[in-house]
Amino acid sequence: MNTYRKNAITVGVLFIITMIAGIIESNFSAPILQGPLNTIYPNEIQVKIGALLILVMSIGIVCIAITLFPVLKRHNETIAITYVCFRTIECAFLIVGAVISLLLITLSQNCITAGAPDTSNFEIIRKIAITVRYSAYQIAMIILDLGSLMLCYLLYQSKLIPRWLSAWGFIGYALLLTRALLDLLGIIDTVHDVGMMMYIPGGLWELLVFSLWLFVKGFHSSAITSVQ
Repeated sequence: MNTYRKNAITVGVLFIITMIAGIIESNFSAPILQGPLNTIYPNEIQVKIGALLILVMSIGIVCIAITLFPVLKRHNETIAITYVCFRTIECAFLIVGAVISLLLITLSQNCITAGAPDTSNFEIIRKIAITVRYSAYQIAMIILDLGSLMLCYLLYQSKLIPRWLSAWGFIGYALLLTRALLDLLGIIDTVHDVGMMMYIPGGLWELLVFSLWLFVKGFHSSAITSVQ
């Protein structure tokens, strides 16, 4: 039992770390990439820190799946394996964003060196890179949401955590999946208004409710012992 208690605490801590890393990156370095190209290189330290935060987040989400695997496989090995695979794929798409951030630093430096007359082509490349980065992020979120819906379903069926908590997570990820799909199709803006409100239930579940529950309470021992 001690092993699974440690797993629960580890997963809770990792959820908090990855969420905080994502929030800081989206508010600390991502806005710089949206600005004029010639402002990226002068702020290269912030951009590099943002790329590092994405890397931290990417490694963290894979570690979450790996740490949950021995607990989940006792109830449904197929879903446990699928969850690991989905979070690994999500990690790959997130890393694409980190690589593009670093490439934009070089592009910005070359743009500044070339001077004003030759910046138009650089700006076109920047816009394409930003579009690819944003699309890769939304695809990563879709993959995250699909995998997490299966996770919440398994948590609900196994009663490893209270069913109300699993249901909250399922609803939250369903909203996040809808949000990402609508944004990818250009129907809504996920940064403002409805898109931001759709983020709140799932964001609170990951950052506070689920993570703190695992940290304080852990998994229900009765659900673990019932599948010896």
